[in-house]
Amino acid sequence: MNNFIIIVLDGVGVGQLPDASKYGDCGTNTLSNIAKITNGLNLPNLQKAGLGNITEIIGIPAEKNPSASFGKMLEISRGKDSTTGHWELGGIEVDFDFPYYPHGFPDEIIEKFIELNKLKGVLGNKPASGTEIIKELGEEHLKTGFPIVYTSADSVFQIAAHEEVFSLEKQYEICKITRSKIMVGQHSAGRIIARPFIGSPGNFKRTVNRKDFSLDPPSDTILDVLQRSGIKTVAIGKINDLFNYKGIDKGIKTISNDQGIDEIIASAKKYSNSLIFANLVDFDVYYGHRNDPFGFKGALESFDNRLPEILLAIDKTDRIILTSDHGNDPTLISTDHSREYVPIIYFNQENISRNLGTRNTFSDVAQTAANFFGIKNNLKGISF
Repeated sequence: MNNFIIIVLDGVGVGQLPDASKYGDCGTNTLSNIAKITNGLNLPNLQKAGLGNITEIIGIPAEKNPSASFGKMLEISRGKDSTTGHWELGGIEVDFDFPYYPHGFPDEIIEKFIELNKLKGVLGNKPASGTEIIKELGEEHLKTGFPIVYTSADSVFQIAAHEEVFSLEKQYEICKITRSKIMVGQHSAGRIIARPFIGSPGNFKRTVNRKDFSLDPPSDTILDVLQRSGIKTVAIGKINDLFNYKGIDKGIKTISNDQGIDEIIASAKKYSNSLIFANLVDFDVYYGHRNDPFGFKGALESFDNRLPEILLAIDKTDRIILTSDHGNDPTLISTDHSREYVPIIYFNQENISRNLGTRNTFSDVAQTAANFFGIKNNLKGISF
């Protein structure tokens, strides 16, 4: 069907980058450390593809004859968040710093947020886990009607509100105003995120109605390049949000890894001559950020169990890359992303295997996709 499929296993890193110490990430290796603390990983399909040839992982030995090409990639962009990771996969080097708020947002931002959104106040205004902060402040939010504002190690302005206190329409409108009129200039955070939740004290739960309001990438990505050349571009999961819908023909929202895999399979069967760019976020959001190595292990095993379904959906004209956007080592004290190499596992139905080595940028993925379709471009990276 001549499809090129990129699947981002969000947060699945394979070892600290040379500059990890600058980010407080010495000793990080998401996959290896999970394996150490959980008595080994059992991922027979990824093992066969060469995952154990990339980094040492208890339970996953190196294969003599892997079924796929394998390697790892170094991030040249600054930071360790989802936006920079995905943009670099798309062919851009992010050579500027997004604003980060390790101590919460400055008074002038909060005052403007309250004024322009016609609010009486806010709660939070600090870095926090999304699930923990609604547990901590959800009851006060119900009493006061003040939205909960928080950030993380990513460049994000997150707004949590109960769906019975603020309608979804109102929550999204607040985010639009924050994106266009408040977090601008030197405060142009990577994403403004609506984080709706429901429930009662002691039983609050985030809903699937999350919505991201991102920045446009600073220049063309592989999505733009291929779209202009008549190649259909399909975005699955949060790819839409991270690229701010730019260069995307068909966007498909998902609420779980399993649904994402279902959509990858359906798209591979439905479309031809297309780029299918998917993000599977459960590893990161449910287990990495919550310091849950056993849950992370379970999510990896679930993906591995379904990998043969994905491979059966392609033919000899298709290609699949499994990779990631950053690490999220759940064995560390931090609940934030980790500055790591990301894996490459490159499938084709002819089972040709090469050691791709250590690539100098995530953008080699973009160039490989462009080369597959024979499209000349000015993106970063070198095809493998």
